[in-house]
Amino acid sequence: MEGRYRGYAGETLLIDLGSRQVSTYPWTDLERELYLGGKIMAAKIMHDIVDPEVEPFSPENPLVVTTGPLTGSGAPSSSRFNISTLSPLTNLLTSSNCGGNFGFHLKKAGFDGVIITGKSPEPVWIEIDDGKVVFHDAGELWGKTTGETQEALPKNAGKMVIGPAGENLVLYASIVSQERVAGRAGVGAVMGSKNLKAVTARGSRRMVLYDEEKAKEIFKEWVKALRGHPLTGVQLPQLGSAGLVAPMQYNKILATRNFARGRFDEFEAVSGETLREKHLIRNKGCITCPIQCGRVVEVDGKEVKGPELETLGLLGPNLENSNLELILEWNYLLDELGMDTISAGSTVGFAMELNEKGLWDNGLAFGEVDNLADVFRQIACREGIGDLLADGTKRLSERFGGREFAIHSKGLELSAYEPRRSVGMGLGYATSNRGGCHLNGGYLVLLEGLALNIDPLTTNSKAALTILFQNIMEAVSAGGSCLFTCYLAMPAFMLEDANAWTTRWINRALTRHGHLMGAVAKMPGWMMPFHFPGLWHTQALTAVTGMKMTFGRFKEIGERGYNLERMFNAKRGVTAADDALPKRLTDDLQDPEVPGSRVPLDDLKKEYYKLRGWDFNGLPKKEKLRKLGLAGVD
Repeated sequence: MEGRYRGYAGETLLIDLGSRQVSTYPWTDLERELYLGGKIMAAKIMHDIVDPEVEPFSPENPLVVTTGPLTGSGAPSSSRFNISTLSPLTNLLTSSNCGGNFGFHLKKAGFDGVIITGKSPEPVWIEIDDGKVVFHDAGELWGKTTGETQEALPKNAGKMVIGPAGENLVLYASIVSQERVAGRAGVGAVMGSKNLKAVTARGSRRMVLYDEEKAKEIFKEWVKALRGHPLTGVQLPQLGSAGLVAPMQYNKILATRNFARGRFDEFEAVSGETLREKHLIRNKGCITCPIQCGRVVEVDGKEVKGPELETLGLLGPNLENSNLELILEWNYLLDELGMDTISAGSTVGFAMELNEKGLWDNGLAFGEVDNLADVFRQIACREGIGDLLADGTKRLSERFGGREFAIHSKGLELSAYEPRRSVGMGLGYATSNRGGCHLNGGYLVLLEGLALNIDPLTTNSKAALTILFQNIMEAVSAGGSCLFTCYLAMPAFMLEDANAWTTRWINRALTRHGHLMGAVAKMPGWMMPFHFPGLWHTQALTAVTGMKMTFGRFKEIGERGYNLERMFNAKRGVTAADDALPKRLTDDLQDPEVPGSRVPLDDLKKEYYKLRGWDFNGLPKKEKLRKLGLAGVD
């Protein structure tokens, strides 16, 4: 490989579908130091090659698929790859992460990433085999589901494919690898707009590590820590992410009836416990993952992937639906069609309320869900009301009204966490670069009831904690790891005994010392020359790449990526006004007897911008860009 850092394949493919030209894209050691890999690498590539005026369905909009240095290294839970592009749903830079096997095999084929530009005049699929690229006619694959497509492609290869939703440009179409999904913001629609049905990768390259013995030692201890932690060793293996349904109900953050409420009376029917007891066949996980959080269930006599928490929430309580069997069927159907379950469920929920309020006569109603399989097929084929539903919540609200209860941010539908009882999560939704995303938003709900128990309604420290979590999670993703590995930063004793004096003291301290939290959020990387307990990524990256990765440097890489994405979106018109939530969440009290049960977004944003080093309009100041090494990246 090229360059002095190990853990990288050393080359990035550049493929033009229109001309069928294949070349490599230059990526230097300095860029590896600054951007690491994954979504941050992709953000830099997008910044460098995409004109701000390009439209998402233009041939000039690239599909940028990237891996991290830990991908393929043998590190636990590291078989991740990222897909970045201009979103047709938000018209902004988006990134979608996937745990399927494509990224693992792409590195074995000799590449850290592949950049796909242009548009094929006819349906095509791309084969990447040990450094060689072959274009194949995809006429016979067009119209097939994601499962049928993968079955028809070469065996023993990593695959990423689209289904009918991507072909028909559903604005929240997904890309599927094995049974894992890069689901958010319409990356599958961009792939479909290029007449690209699939990409496969395979090869025989062996990953070269900087210090292989040290890396193996770290990986062994990391796996031991994951298996011994209450979240990654108990809750996720036993219940999967579906195990969060019950605590969300208890904490009043389970989105119900298009986010009108935070509790669902029949939540137990769609809980992780019920899923385990009545439907779980076995656990399943990604390559090199000891957590095995995936669920295997039966649908129509076939063993398939079970639903994640977001799917359960948005297709269950959000629609006032307690029929778990239907959710299992829809989850499989939507994956086969190649469509994001979050946006699909949220858009249908909004349409139900539009119908209820007399704004759009569409035949959809809360609790009346027996016909939704047909509705989802209509969306994927853009037939009947599906043609309008395929454009998502924001566009429906612009056509029919109801903007005050159109649950999205920047055009991307929110995840299943109702933020009026988790105001830090509300801030994260609003400031997330890709729109209403819990992960890109920092996932502060983890502290506000799902793991720790800091005051969910106070604004104290929430801006600082949101920034800190956003930056760290950006870096974790860029390194190639699953974000569930971040859970190890939560001390086990706090999760095992919520009433211990130490647990209560830490929970209070996190919000009562806002100035200290703010100082930590703003602290430059060189002032943190250590490894943070529980975040094994920095030790692993040091052994794998040869970079001297400290917690401070790691956090700063994440901050650099977050600011770079913000700068890109600013060129497309994003300002503070776009860091918004619907009035239902900012103005309406979830509980009239609890004055703080709404998201005080304006106050949170002011503190957030100040700590981020952004101006009043939500744009990074020149001094901030200079400190992050982005002064010349305008």
